[in-house]
Amino acid sequence: MMDRSDLRLSLRKQCEILGIHKSALYYKPVGESELNLEIMRLVDEHYLEHPYKGARRMHVWLKYDKGYDVSLNRIERLYYRLMCLRSLLPGPHTSKRNKEHKVYPYLLNGVKVVRPNQVWQTDITYIPMANGFMYLTAVIDVFSRRILAWNLSNTMDAELCRDVIAEAVEIYGAPEIINTDQGSQYTSEIFTDYVSKLYTTKLSMDGKGRATDNAYIERFWRSIKYEHIYLNPTNDVLQLYRGLDGYIKYYNSDLRQRKLNNQTPEDVFDMAA
Repeated sequence: MMDRSDLRLSLRKQCEILGIHKSALYYKPVGESELNLEIMRLVDEHYLEHPYKGARRMHVWLKYDKGYDVSLNRIERLYYRLMCLRSLLPGPHTSKRNKEHKVYPYLLNGVKVVRPNQVWQTDITYIPMANGFMYLTAVIDVFSRRILAWNLSNTMDAELCRDVIAEAVEIYGAPEIINTDQGSQYTSEIFTDYVSKLYTTKLSMDGKGRATDNAYIERFWRSIKYEHIYLNPTNDVLQLYRGLDGYIKYYNSDLRQRKLNNQTPEDVFDMAA
């Protein structure tokens, strides 16, 4: 348990010991209205079932099916800026990137993934809390579906995304390909410079408006939200962190997956590594 009154350890050191990204230490309920938080929770759940819906179609659904008299501008801000969502269908409002940043080509067309550490995918997702929200980022090994590293933050910053990849590399070694979306966190120099220095690793980015290119991590988001996050609402970061940690350990070591011939991600990774 993190103790802010323990003068022997700085908050930063306690954060390092627990493995929590430093920004999570300073979590306060985000300054969004109750209405916005309610809408974000509804959009998040609806998106998992209908990922082809962009902000405009979400607005139609909220207005005519759920009875929310809100503007399209409000929904676009929540959908793209705060929740970092994007429709599976190409369109003018796919994942937001900095136009000054370099975008790398998508390298996985025709690639058959046959071993661990051949291809990793990474992404960041919105996590609802009782009175606010956090962001979860993770990296998954495509061959085994194993979650190699993850962390929480109250911001969608490039340092978080880089640090999670760096943690996975430190433990498992560098992969051949890392695939991301075109979000500004991943096109930033902070992230791309780190990956370029791995030398044996190539950086791949989804085609614009093609969330299916990063499908394995997207499926994991669906699993952890339906099977844990929605069932265990909390407004305490440490409780959220411990719950996520427990679920991810279960997912890696105990959850048998049909597409893995009823083996666990950990078993598949370890046997083939």
